[in-house]
Amino acid sequence: MAHAHTQGQQHPIGLYLKIWGLLFLLSTLSYLVDYFQFQGLMRWSLIILFMLLKAGLIVAIFMHMAWERLAIVYAILLPPGCLLVLVGLMAAEADYTLLSRLYFFSGNE
Repeated sequence: MAHAHTQGQQHPIGLYLKIWGLLFLLSTLSYLVDYFQFQGLMRWSLIILFMLLKAGLIVAIFMHMAWERLAIVYAILLPPGCLLVLVGLMAAEADYTLLSRLYFFSGNE
């Protein structure tokens, strides 16, 4: 019984180096969005896409979520997802309320 406790699973360093490379590539692509001066919906879509990809890689690999049980993944990722849905519903309700008030106060009955 030379080893009283066992070490956790170790992942190869090559995996982390590949993820760092991917993060560097995604960061470069997000900077290129500004360099090439994309505007409007295309710009924000690309920025959000690259941001979500980088966040997903960090959560999956560096926070070890890729190797966790599905229940833990749901416990960590489901609540922020629900909050995003609720924020979207509140934004839609805010637009409806604003348009209703503008219509009412404009004198159109």
